[in-house]
Amino acid sequence: MKYTLIFALVLGLAAGASAQSSHGKKITEDGAVPAPELVAKLGDKSEMSTKIVGTVESVCKVKGCWMKVKTADGQTMRVTFKDYGFFVPKDIAGKQVVFEGVAKQTTTPVSELKHYAEDAGKSKAEIAKITEPEKAVTFVADGVIVK
Repeated sequence: MKYTLIFALVLGLAAGASAQSSHGKKITEDGAVPAPELVAKLGDKSEMSTKIVGTVESVCKVKGCWMKVKTADGQTMRVTFKDYGFFVPKDIAGKQVVFEGVAKQTTTPVSELKHYAEDAGKSKAEIAKITEPEKAVTFVADGVIVK
């Protein structure tokens, strides 16, 4: 009986350690492109539907309403969630995620960049340094798997 209880406890811990959580539309990992390859795959297109796998660099500290995923050369890509319809946990920095939706080449205005900086908990001095719009690849996800 004692060994059965210990076995059940170990099995439960192992299952919890490998658990995944899904947010938004249910998706699978099949066919996901590594985040560092996205810019090359997008090329000159203004937008493209795709599925990406990558590592979370940071998450909105207010409610998990966006995340930044590492791309090539130490850069990051902001991922928001379709229609503000779901959020991700605020403690997933460093975790691998799979997300599906639309990648876009965008220009983010200064006001929006400052809002994101506030959400990330940046200081007033850091926020004041934001004076130029940002051209970047962004992503609107329909669904996210946190591994």
